[in-house]
Amino acid sequence: ALGGSLGEVVADRSAPTVLTPHEGEFAKLGGPSLDGDRIAAVVDVVARTGAVVLLKGQNTIVAAPGELPRVVINGDQRLATAGSGDVLAGVIAASISGGATPFDAATAGAWLHAATLDHLPPTGIVASDLIDALPAARSSVLM
Repeated sequence: ALGGSLGEVVADRSAPTVLTPHEGEFAKLGGPSLDGDRIAAVVDVVARTGAVVLLKGQNTIVAAPGELPRVVINGDQRLATAGSGDVLAGVIAASISGGATPFDAATAGAWLHAATLDHLPPTGIVASDLIDALPAARSSVLM
């Protein structure tokens, strides 16, 4: 929906902004090709928008202005289910509302989102399963 005006729209925001595209959405945001250096491509969008960008994928890349990019390597193809990104956005928003920086919230959110898979079957999950597994995943981290 934002097309080529993404940089202008996001850069004019006064609130913290976290973008969480998968590869197809990233291309529609005008991001550079992901065929080469995925980290450099994410950093390019961060530079144009001033936003935190979390590129979902087998290795999730999180980058923010003035920060070294982070890579979250847990998780698997089960997260590529309808509504999973909405669960991730909720985890990130909850962390920000609790006082985390958007960059830390996005990184921790991506990791926790993937950690829910440790509490779920190997196949046949839906987004609500991720929500149900969040408390157990969070508790296993805090122990």
